[in-house]
Amino acid sequence: MSEIKIEWEKSGGLIPAVIQDFETNEVLMLGYMNEEALKLTQETGLVHYYSRSKQRIWKKGETSGHTQEVKEMLIDCDNDTLLIKVKQNGVACHTGRISCFFTNLDKGEIVSKVEVEPKYNFMDTLYHTLLERKSADPKSSYVASLYHKGENSILKKVVEEAGELCFAVKDDDKDEIIYEAADLLFHSMVALAYKNIHPEAILNELKRREGISGIEEKNSRKK
Repeated sequence: MSEIKIEWEKSGGLIPAVIQDFETNEVLMLGYMNEEALKLTQETGLVHYYSRSKQRIWKKGETSGHTQEVKEMLIDCDNDTLLIKVKQNGVACHTGRISCFFTNLDKGEIVSKVEVEPKYNFMDTLYHTLLERKSADPKSSYVASLYHKGENSILKKVVEEAGELCFAVKDDDKDEIIYEAADLLFHSMVALAYKNIHPEAILNELKRREGISGIEEKNSRKK
């Protein structure tokens, strides 16, 4: 049996993986894999992905427990897309639905119900809520109105909230500091979600800097 050569370079190091229920053939979701994620998937029999927003490897179900057991893996004729048939434990979508494909594009109607209540931490839930606001009515959602106005409006709010936090610190008002810091964090997350960057990617960057002096870290940027 000849070894399959996956076109990693052509796809920029990431290949799409279409996930399908091995019994019903229902398409559950689309994810992305790098070489490490694929290797972990093959070694463990559980689907692993590379999160472009979190910028790290993650095992499906690591938080929710809704894992995907591999039954069969197929690659397309161009060797740059995977079809993975799985036994889905629980649900595939973070919304608590069986499949991530639940909205009719032409009618804008949701065609499947929530099966289980999602189990995610607060930051993850907030991030996904901000992503959903991208398609919400600007007249009924503050965040949707920011997205509708565009990047400059989003960034203007970040600068505004940063300034208000500085004034609160100068005034030495603890309650006001907490309030303004929350506003700054929220609007920073709006900006991150606008660019599809999960807040965990920021935490990972801070972890990377652990044990490195501030001077050394700044000098490394110049290099």
